[in-house]
Amino acid sequence: MWKKIFGGGATDAASHDTSPICAVRCENMPHHVAIVMDGNGRWAKAQGLSRSAGHEAGVRTLKRIVRAASDMGIEVLTVYAFSTENWKRPPIEVDFLMRLFDSFLQKEIEEMHRENVRIHFIGRRDRFGDRFRRRMREAENLMANNTGLRFNVAVNYGGQDEILRAAHSLAERVASGQLTPKDIDETVFSNELDTAGDPPVDLFIRTSGDLRLSNFLLWQSAYAEFYFTDTLWPDFTPDHLAAAVEDFTGRTRRFGGLTAED
Repeated sequence: MWKKIFGGGATDAASHDTSPICAVRCENMPHHVAIVMDGNGRWAKAQGLSRSAGHEAGVRTLKRIVRAASDMGIEVLTVYAFSTENWKRPPIEVDFLMRLFDSFLQKEIEEMHRENVRIHFIGRRDRFGDRFRRRMREAENLMANNTGLRFNVAVNYGGQDEILRAAHSLAERVASGQLTPKDIDETVFSNELDTAGDPPVDLFIRTSGDLRLSNFLLWQSAYAEFYFTDTLWPDFTPDHLAAAVEDFTGRTRRFGGLTAED
């Protein structure tokens, strides 16, 4: 489905720009898509597998979705990989998630670099070890000049924590005389967030059927369109992503105002 709608990848750029469907909908494509990748544990339980196997399946899904988002021409993809609240999970599961993330950084970064993806990690890094932080820096530096999909990975991230960190930073700048309180507007505040430079979230997707934000990108999602699906994350395919984007392109976004039809 998604290749029929959006074209077949970077090598298909010409047909992507001239296809009839693209001519109708490309101007309505979401610039920034955020995904809460939920359901790994429930998927594993349904399969009679361990939660660890569910997380491994979730990583395989993530690889496919990153490539699909890039092929579709999405500008920014932000995924919720590990929240500030996920530390409350059993230590054995947290340890496995950290090792899985470390393995992802070792094995997948070069391929994403070849595909012109630019990765950025958002969230607090102070709880991770030196090696982990070094791997994140190395990945970001490697892909810093890439011009394709901007891929934000939220690790040890919480939306409220991000807003508090931004407020503290601005308060320090005011106290030092770099800013006055009147200088602080939406743009200045946005530029203190982990996603500085990225457009606001247009399409917010959550898998597995739960209907909540879970403290993800609270500021950035002020006018996002929400798309909830019962599909568990390991079962989420590029076709599911295309269906969400298709749904988005058919919506009317008012941003608090009115349209000609209202």
